[in-house]
Parts: sequence; structure tokens; C-alpha cells
Amino acid sequence: MAITIGDVARVAGVSRSTASYALSGKRAISESVRTRVLRAVDELGYTPNAGARALATSQTRVIGLLAQFLPDEFAPAMMQYILGVSNTARELGYDILLVTEEDGTNALSRLTDSGMVDGVVLLNVAEQDVRIPVLRECGKPGSLVGLPADVDGVDVFDLDFEESGRVMVEHLVALGHRELILISQPEHVVERGGAYVWRLQNAAVEAAAFAGIEIHTYFGAASQPEIGRQLETILDSHPTATGLLLNNEAVAAALPSTLHARHLEAPRDYSVIGRYSSEFARTFSLPFSHVESAPDLLGRMAVRQLVRRIEGRTRPGEPHVVRFVAPDLVDLGSTGPPPPSLIAPSSPEGLDIP
Repeated sequence: MAITIGDVARVAGVSRSTASYALSGKRAISESVRTRVLRAVDELGYTPNAGARALATSQTRVIGLLAQFLPDEFAPAMMQYILGVSNTARELGYDILLVTEEDGTNALSRLTDSGMVDGVVLLNVAEQDVRIPVLRECGKPGSLVGLPADVDGVDVFDLDFEESGRVMVEHLVALGHRELILISQPEHVVERGGAYVWRLQNAAVEAAAFAGIEIHTYFGAASQPEIGRQLETILDSHPTATGLLLNNEAVAAALPSTLHARHLEAPRDYSVIGRYSSEFARTFSLPFSHVESAPDLLGRMAVRQLVRRIEGRTRPGEPHVVRFVAPDLVDLGSTGPPPPSLIAPSSPEGLDIP
């Protein structure tokens, strides 16, 4: 026999309407009453009927999440963004409908036209993302994890990739490094509009030029064995480089075995800084210092803002937001001064000897 809201009310010792308000949040209910209702829900295993709830509130309590597992991006990294969104949605009482089909515009139209979702979160956001005009026209609120060229009508959350590039370079410059290598995501990511790649790269190149040092930039593959071969070629091509900057999770995962095979260590031979999450580092046992990419935080910010709009908790005419997470450099001890053998000697007057 199905458990009803009436059963929950009876066990909690409240009226049916009070139990309903305690679960929906539509009216202020004392914390003690809410606690009794939630305890009764747990005891009985009550699950609200989604169809009845949608009819009564015009809401589905479902958020559409559009993401793609692209062959030129590292799938485990994308999963962290998905988990950040889904975990926060669950905490706020919403379910996630994950859609990964290639035709994002068709999927978005289907979700919103059918009324299956109350709002949408977009991942894999391109600079000129064809899904965004559809989202603006559908009448549903939307949040983006990733910065498009046109942010009108959507809430946007992203890592400050420009500042991340500057932080990575400036950290190694301060340690005395004069020649760096930056390996970014595959070039296909750039070609389809992955602006975060060139946002970090351009800022890193500018920071290196300002400091008067050399930086070599590459696009790395997204999987083995190709990335392993590329790493070997890149390191062979720049024997005097002393710093490695990684804006590519697959490169970061492949680097320990490459260094070990060459009898190299960080920071003894190379100082290494990646751009990924601490959770990613723990999962792959990566020993490298890194700029925290904050997928969980970005997902949490996107969902919380989306739910504010779904539930009408924004002010009339409140502008949409564009918020950047500042880079946090997590020091795991993989950076230090360059090897003494690669530091140019100085003359007695303190001038570099050619």
C-alpha cells in the first residue's frame, strides 16, 4: 500500500496541510515541526508523487543537466562537474535529468517544451554556444558552468582562467624559472569554442612576456598512448625548460609515469603546476601542485542560483550574474628553484654572462 502525505501527517502529529507545507517550503513552518515531519518521512519511506506535485505547484522539482562526454576531453574531469550539480540539487530537493546527446539544441527544446524540467544547467559551454539562444527563448531559467561570448539572459559561473594562467607563471617566475612549457587541452577543444583554453594560455603568455621569460605552448591529447608520446617529444624539444604548466587533466595523469621513465622528479628536475581539482588529484594520486578548478563549487553556485530563480526568490528585474571563482594554488611541493645546472652564471658585477 502506497504511503501518502496523510500518513506522514498522522505519524508527525500535524495536519495534512502542515505536513505538505513543511515539505514544499511554501509557508513558514517551525523547525521543530519540520523536523517531526522529516522524521516521519524517513520512518515511512514516503516519496511525493511527482505528477501530483507538478499539478499542484506547476513545478516538477527536476533540473535538466545538459552535458557531453566528448572524445577530446578527459571524461573523469567532466564527471566532477556533474557530481557537483547533482549533489547540490539533491540537497535542495530537486532531481537531475541528465542529457548527454550530441544534438544539444534539440535536447534542450525537448526538455523545456515538454515541461519536464523547471530549469536547466549547461556544461561544456562554448564561446558561441548554439544552445544558449534556445535557452533564452524557452522561458525557463538557466545557469551555465563556463563563459560564453554573450552572457545576456543567463547566470554564468566559471573559474577565472585568465588569473589562473597568471598565477601559474608568476609563481614559477618568483622561484627563478626562465623557461616554461604550457600544455593545454587538445586543439579540437579550441576549434569548437572552448574559450577556457585560450583564456588561460593567452594570460600565461602575457605574464611570461611581462616577466621577460620564455614559454612554449602546446595542445596535448586527451588519452593514452598518444599523450605519453607527445610528452616525450615535448620534453626532448626543450632540454633547458625547467617548469611545466598543465591545463590538461590527461597530461597531468600521464606525467608521473613519463617522468619516472626518464628518471626525473618534481621539483628536482622540473617544477610542475596543474589546473584541476584536488579531488581529481587524490583520485589519480597526482603529486603536483595545482590551481583548484573547483568543479564542486561551480556546480553548487550554478544550482543554487538556478533554484533561486525557479522558486521566485530573485527580485523583479534582478540582473543575471557572471561570477568567477578566484584561483587557489594548492601547494603539494612540486615546485622549487630551477636545477642549479640550468641557472645561468653571473659576472662579478651581477650581470648575466652570455
